[in-house]
Amino acid sequence: MSYFAIQGYEPRWLDTRQAIAAAHGRRLCALIGRRLDRAWLAWDREADEWFADAPVLLDFGGEQVEVNHQKFSDLSVTWNTVDPVGQATWSTGGDDDPEAYTFQLGWRHDAVPKLSAVEGRRLTAVELLEWAGGDVADGMVAISFVFDEARVTISNALDENALELGAPHRGYQRHPLQQV
Repeated sequence: MSYFAIQGYEPRWLDTRQAIAAAHGRRLCALIGRRLDRAWLAWDREADEWFADAPVLLDFGGEQVEVNHQKFSDLSVTWNTVDPVGQATWSTGGDDDPEAYTFQLGWRHDAVPKLSAVEGRRLTAVELLEWAGGDVADGMVAISFVFDEARVTISNALDENALELGAPHRGYQRHPLQQV
């Protein structure tokens, strides 16, 4: 089965902070101290915009974490399954169905200057952020990567990813992951 025709990618959806911490907390903490080599986004080449339904890839010196959101609270974290260089461009959608939209996608690491500016920085902390804003998104979990003088949070924009650069919104409860 393919997820937007991304070669090798099979999301594994979780929906609580406890489940995410249990499944990935140790490995996320192991990234602390490493430098971010590349932050990859799937790019819609025809619309010239970020395709926010695909995972965000953060490569820390050969250890790549792949973060993706769907629905109201589903979060998938996978590791080293996507090769953004090996799958430079591809199509997804209903090529055979005239009513279905076909996306022309490619991986880019230079599309969002504020995100590209974090490349080369050392990771100092990882936090799971749990939304508690008193609305339908309560309980949604975002992953926040803290760098020297920078922060990248990948959150749920209600059925797709959102990038938040800088301090997290005050509606989040912050849960720092601890190295063991």
